[in-house]
Amino acid sequence: MGFVVGMAIGLAFGIGLIMAFAYYQNVRARRRSELAAAVAALGKMTIQDARKIFPPESYPPWVIFPQMEKLNWLNSQLEKLWPYINEAASELIKSSVEPTLEQYRPAILACLKFSKLTLGTVAPQFTGICIVDSGPGEIVVELEMQWDGNPNIVLDIKTHVGVALPIQIKNIGFTGLFRIIFKPLVDELPCFGAVCYSLREKKNLDFTLKVVGGEISAIPGLSDAIDGTIRDAIEDSVTWPVHKIIPVIPGDYSDLELKPQGMLDVRVVQAKDLPNKDLIGKSDPFVVVFIRPLRNRTKRTKTISNQLNPIWNESFEFVVEDPSTQYVTIRVFDDEGLQPPEFIGCARVAIKDLEPGKVKIVWLNLLKDLEVQRDTKYRGQVHLELLHCPFGTENQILNPFQTLVPLTSVERVLKAATEEDASDIERKAAEKRHEIILRGVLSVTVVSAESLPVMDLTGKSDPYVVVTLKKAGTKMKTRVLNETLNPVWNQTFDFVVEDALHELLIFEVYDHDTIGKVTSSVLILDFTQYLHHYSAPSSLWGFINVAPQADDTIGKNYIGRCIMTLTRVLLEGEFYDTFPIDRTKEGKLALHLKWAPQPIVRDS
Repeated sequence: MGFVVGMAIGLAFGIGLIMAFAYYQNVRARRRSELAAAVAALGKMTIQDARKIFPPESYPPWVIFPQMEKLNWLNSQLEKLWPYINEAASELIKSSVEPTLEQYRPAILACLKFSKLTLGTVAPQFTGICIVDSGPGEIVVELEMQWDGNPNIVLDIKTHVGVALPIQIKNIGFTGLFRIIFKPLVDELPCFGAVCYSLREKKNLDFTLKVVGGEISAIPGLSDAIDGTIRDAIEDSVTWPVHKIIPVIPGDYSDLELKPQGMLDVRVVQAKDLPNKDLIGKSDPFVVVFIRPLRNRTKRTKTISNQLNPIWNESFEFVVEDPSTQYVTIRVFDDEGLQPPEFIGCARVAIKDLEPGKVKIVWLNLLKDLEVQRDTKYRGQVHLELLHCPFGTENQILNPFQTLVPLTSVERVLKAATEEDASDIERKAAEKRHEIILRGVLSVTVVSAESLPVMDLTGKSDPYVVVTLKKAGTKMKTRVLNETLNPVWNQTFDFVVEDALHELLIFEVYDHDTIGKVTSSVLILDFTQYLHHYSAPSSLWGFINVAPQADDTIGKNYIGRCIMTLTRVLLEGEFYDTFPIDRTKEGKLALHLKWAPQPIVRDS
């Protein structure tokens, strides 16, 4: 009986095990089929579909979505075409770059021309392509290119003393992004009238210079001069927003050429918390400002010696050719005298982010690099005022240099911008600016402050504000309000301003210390007498005198400051706003400014 029961239990267990295994196999097969179907569906998805389904946090950090599509097929064909492209491109480069080389020729040279120019046997590699959204009547394509070539490029140079040297450009390494524009689209084959090309972005350009049969170091400074000339020539001849036009169908394509679109006024006001680059003393900072990094269109402030919180208050004007893509870039350096300056940090602002005719006040964090921002180290901040004034603006933007003159009058002064060189436009605008002196009365109302830091043991402060007109040297002071961190003064001061364009307004907030009103006592030790009685240390107190002495420095504690130019009040006439107080965590100062102009134009 027991045997039969055991056999029945064993048989039942075996059948159950077989049924469970069969069920597991069916489930596994079904899951694999579903997974295969899901993988197949994912394989058919586009990048756009994947971005819609999965949020950004779902992807691991190594997953990227490139904008460019691969061009392996084009690279394989380019190798076959390269010998023919080499010949045509060499002639095109020579004819377009050589005049620009002559334009930027260093003063130490009498002549600078190509004697040989071939691109070698190594074809460039196109690493990506994308179609750019553009307006009607044009097609815009961007090609990413990398080239480590073996060109044969020889420059013939002659110095003013009669020395002739052939200089070879070797070991060229280049990575960049080219933009090609097919415009205008027409109903005649090949369906576009012209091709415009430009170096949209120059990511890397390396090369070495070698004198054929000699050493380039034989002439001091020659290598740096030619290096800078080549880079300036490339920047000015083919770098965006420059358009190099190749007509395909005969016609007038002058509208495709690069034209100034407006002016940008950049005022470098101040910087704060700059790192110290000097072993002895402090950094000696200055700022370089540019839109296009050409030597004749790059501006530089004066050097402020031994200062980590410098105030420059200098203005510069730049021509804007393409506000949709251009940036204003600033670079801060430590002046090292005869040695090359040491880089501190850089920042930039997109011109498209500026509202035409409106002053934008910005504090920019300085970065180590604008492209790869891996370094999070704090390098200080720079205070800028930016004003973009497009040409031909219909809403009559006022000229910031003379508030009674609209922008259209400035355009007439500058004449036809399309017929002049950009540097000439900048020079004439600067000359016009210096001809104008703005006089008037500035009414400053110090309304209130909030969230001031605690400066006294009582947990409060006794704040007051000193208002300074920096260039004129005029100072005004509010009354002291005791025991408050949110004072309300509502005091108005009138300043007579002689040169509002170059004036600076400084608000310094202090805590009044009542101890400063009391005459303090100072302990004075007469060591001369004590040395005669050194054998009696216990009598030391007999040689200490208590002398009264006034100390004015005890009467105030510095809280922080606000610095501003008069640009905004010149344009708006009157405004009320709150401003952060430097050196405080959350402190703000409420101000009301009003301007009554009396413009005087100096005879030129």
